[in-house]
Amino acid sequence: MAAENPRGAMFRVIGPNQHSRVTNAELFFDLVFVFAVTQVSHTLLHHFTPLGAVHVAVLFLAVWWVWVYTAWVTNWLNPELTPVRILLFAMMLGGLVLSTTIPTAFEGRGLWFAIAYATMQVGRTAFWLFATPHHRTAVRHNAIRILTWLSISAVLWIAGGLAEGDTRLWLWIAAVTWEYISPAARFWVPKLGFSSVEAWAVEGAHMAERCSLFVIIALGEAIVVNGATFAELTWTADNILAFVSALVGAIAMWWVYFHKGAEAGSQRISKSTESGRLARLAYTYLHMPIVAGIILTAVSDELVLKHPTGHSDLRTIVSTIGGPMVFLVGTILFKHAIRGFLQLSHGVGIILLLVLSWFASELSPLWLSVATTVIMIVVAVWESVSLGAATEE
Repeated sequence: MAAENPRGAMFRVIGPNQHSRVTNAELFFDLVFVFAVTQVSHTLLHHFTPLGAVHVAVLFLAVWWVWVYTAWVTNWLNPELTPVRILLFAMMLGGLVLSTTIPTAFEGRGLWFAIAYATMQVGRTAFWLFATPHHRTAVRHNAIRILTWLSISAVLWIAGGLAEGDTRLWLWIAAVTWEYISPAARFWVPKLGFSSVEAWAVEGAHMAERCSLFVIIALGEAIVVNGATFAELTWTADNILAFVSALVGAIAMWWVYFHKGAEAGSQRISKSTESGRLARLAYTYLHMPIVAGIILTAVSDELVLKHPTGHSDLRTIVSTIGGPMVFLVGTILFKHAIRGFLQLSHGVGIILLLVLSWFASELSPLWLSVATTVIMIVVAVWESVSLGAATEE
């Protein structure tokens, strides 16, 4: 992506055997999403009903999508340059508005949420289009396709913000569905047709690092919330053990994702001749359940810390077992996409969690948390001991 004119100079310059590092501007931008992840987990904690779960799912999908699209654009553009930095700082403002409206997005601040989201998605893509020189036809056409799809979904988001109740929910479900099918549909538009694999080429190591950093954001948010919750409690043997279980569980999740998978993914996408296709599957779609599982586990940790004794209620069971399960499902699919085989340790972990769910109501929240942490430790240790040779291949 050589800089051949002033407008083309906004693109990263990628040389042979050279990997673009994640810039300080990108890391600064990500701080907004620490807040967004916290807002999502707290909203689920306070609205843990079937309808509340649907609401939070829509909001989480929007948060993930606006972040991952920005990761794609900053994979192509150079955040070390002032115009691109200003774009990221403007996106930070939009992200703060988006994050602050999450708890009441289906109540009084729905229009603010919709405006912030639509502006971020459309505005960032328009900037990318205008930053692309005219001679880079494939890239410009790709930007036009994406801008067209996002502009249509923006209408649905704004219409939902203006509506109320079930109408808002259905319009926003339509909007998020439209956006999630768009990469799979390769952003087909009349006359321009489908986007090409070449137009989706990415700097693989950078994309892998960006998504692994979002996993760190989610894990870090969980640890911060657990620490803040624990500090406010009267310390007893039960909640001390619950705190330790939550921390060890987070460490096990980190180990399962980072010990082998993150580096293997970075190497595979860096060497792939179809980096865009792999980035679309492994990093755009399959990282979403990984992050969702961590957020759901954070909800469980707070519930268990505050109420470690007694029988586990439904929301404790769903979050305590469901969080690690969603995480493992996302991780096993991610590693399958980059390695070509299913991770046996992860599959066994999923089965053990399903077995545990049969007995969950008989356990206290504390011991249910301990049991899921032990399962995650088993998965992490198994992968470390047994799969080193397979990973190197």
